[in-house]
Amino acid sequence: MLLSEKKISPSLSLKLKPLLTNPRFWIFLVFLFGFVGMWLDFVPFSQNPCSISHELFSVNEKSIVNEKSEFWKQPDGLGYRPCLDFSKASREILNDKTRYLMVVVSGGMNQQRNQIVDAVVIARILEAALVVPIFQVNPIWADESEFSDIFDLDHFKNVLGNDVRIVSSLPSTHVMTRPVEEKRTPLHASPEWIRSHYTRKLRRDGVLLLRGLDSRVSKDLPSNLQKLRCKVAFHALRFNPSILELGNKLTERMRSKGSFLALHLRMEKDVWVRTGCLPGLSHEYDEMINNERKRRPDLLTSRSNMTYHERKLAGLCPLNALEVTRLIKALGAPKGARIYWAGGIPFGGKEALQPLTKEFPHFYNKEDLALPGELEPFSKKASLMAAIDYIVCENSDMFMPSHGGNMGHAIQGHRAYAGHKKTITPNKRQMLPHFLNSYLSESEFNKIILDLHKDSLGQPELRKTGRDVTKYPVPECMCNSTTIHSSM
Repeated sequence: MLLSEKKISPSLSLKLKPLLTNPRFWIFLVFLFGFVGMWLDFVPFSQNPCSISHELFSVNEKSIVNEKSEFWKQPDGLGYRPCLDFSKASREILNDKTRYLMVVVSGGMNQQRNQIVDAVVIARILEAALVVPIFQVNPIWADESEFSDIFDLDHFKNVLGNDVRIVSSLPSTHVMTRPVEEKRTPLHASPEWIRSHYTRKLRRDGVLLLRGLDSRVSKDLPSNLQKLRCKVAFHALRFNPSILELGNKLTERMRSKGSFLALHLRMEKDVWVRTGCLPGLSHEYDEMINNERKRRPDLLTSRSNMTYHERKLAGLCPLNALEVTRLIKALGAPKGARIYWAGGIPFGGKEALQPLTKEFPHFYNKEDLALPGELEPFSKKASLMAAIDYIVCENSDMFMPSHGGNMGHAIQGHRAYAGHKKTITPNKRQMLPHFLNSYLSESEFNKIILDLHKDSLGQPELRKTGRDVTKYPVPECMCNSTTIHSSM
C-alpha cells in the first residue's frame, strides 16, 4: 500500500526496473540492513537483545561450577567411624619374659607394613613378646633401611602397650639362644594352626624366628585380632617424624591452591616385565620389554599362558598415561586440576607421561615440590621415598592407582578408615573394551565411564571373606549407628 496513493510515473518505473531485477542490489540491501542492525545493537525477533547471550553464559558458567563440584565431591561415608574396642592382653602376658618372637620382613615398604601387621597378630596369638622386626636388605633397590628409619619406634611401642609387649632386642638371658627358625608357615594360616605348631617350640626354646610372612596369616580372624590388625596399620605404624614432616609439607604445597588428585602410577620397567604387559609407547619400547621378559622368564608373576592382549582385556595390566588421562577426563577432571603423581621413574621417561602433562599442566611429583636439599636425606633409600609418596596420597582430596598392589591397597584402606575419602578404583576389565571402541562419541564414552565407576569412588564397602581388613575396614574396624544398634 506504500505506493497506492500516488502512481509511479512510467519513466521512473523504467529507470528502477533494471535496479530491482539486479541480484547485486538486493545483496547490497541485505548487507546494509545487517550493518545498521549491528550498529543499533539490534537482534531480530528478540524483545530483549541481551537475553540470549546472557542465558547461554549463565548455563555454561553453572555447568562448569557443577562439573568441578561433582568431580571433587566426596562419597557418602554413611556415618561410619573407627571403633576398635577389644580386650587387652593380661598383665601376666605383658610381663612375661620367657617367650620372644623374631621376624624378618622383606620386600618394599608396603610389603613390610603388611608383614609387621601380621607379626604383631602372631605375637598376640602366641602370647609372646615381639622383637622389633628386622628388615631384610632389598635386593632390587639395595635399601638398608631399618624399622626406626621408616617408622616411629617409640610411638609403635606406646600404641601397642596394652596389646603386645614390644622390645628393641632380645634380653641378655636369650641373646645366646639359637632361635628356632620356622620356614613352613602355610598361606593363610589360622590362629589354631599357629598355636598348635609354634607354642610348644616357643616354650621349649624361648625364641622363635619367622621369615617371609607375606600372606601367611589368614584374612579371616576373630574380631579382636581383626581390630588389632587395624590398630597396627592405622595407628601404631606412624612414619618417622622427619618423613612425616616433609610429607605434610608437600601436601600443604599441593593444597595451597585448592583441591588436588593423587595418582599412583605403576609404569616402571620392572612392572611391565613382571605383569606380562606392554607400555604401548612404541614398537621399540614394547620390544625392549618383550626381550627382557624372554631373558628373565622367572620375573613373570603369574598366568604365563596368557597373551598380552588377554591380560589387558582381563584387567591385569597397569593403565598407561593415555588411559589414565582418558579415564579421569571422563570422570570430570577439569583441565586446571592439580595432580600429584607418585611412583618410580616411568619406562620411557617424560615421553611416557606426555598424555597426562599435555592435558593437565599442573602435574607434580615430590621432586617438583621439594625445596633444594629437602629430599637429600631420603633420596638414596627407596622405602623412605615411598613413605613420602604414601603421606601425600593418603592426605589428598582424591586418590587413584593405575594398578593394584600393596601401596594402592594400603592407601585405599587408610582413606576408608579416615572417613571414606574419595578413592577411584579403575574398573579396568569392563572399561577397556570401550577404550578400544573408536565409534563412540566423547559424550557417549564419558557417560559409560561415569556409570561404570559410580560405585567405585570410595563408598563404604563391607569386607568379604578372604579380603584384608586393612583394605576393607568395615564392619570389623568401623561402625555406624546401624551396626551399633544391631550388635546390642
